[in-house]
Amino acid sequence: MTVKPLHDRVLVRRLEEESKTASGIIIPDNSKEKPSEGEVVAVGSGYQLNDGTTRALEVKAGDKVLFEKWGGTEVKVDGEDYLVMKEDKIIGILQ
Repeated sequence: MTVKPLHDRVLVRRLEEESKTASGIIIPDNSKEKPSEGEVVAVGSGYQLNDGTTRALEVKAGDKVLFEKWGGTEVKVDGEDYLVMKEDKIIGILQ
């Protein structure tokens, strides 16, 4: 199954954070926060403007992004977890 986000929405797969600190301390799974960076899997068609035209999104599939902590809706597709969020919840593109 594939998911195509609508309008200004983006489908993001969270990137896993390392479970070990720089000094070698292992962080247990239950005390880790969910990461706020991910990879864009799919994007919608863009913003609908008042004059009826569509403005394309700035992010594209494959971009690594930072997003707001509570910026999306969690969905599960084919056993894999994703987030669906509006593009304005994305803080920046990692380069």
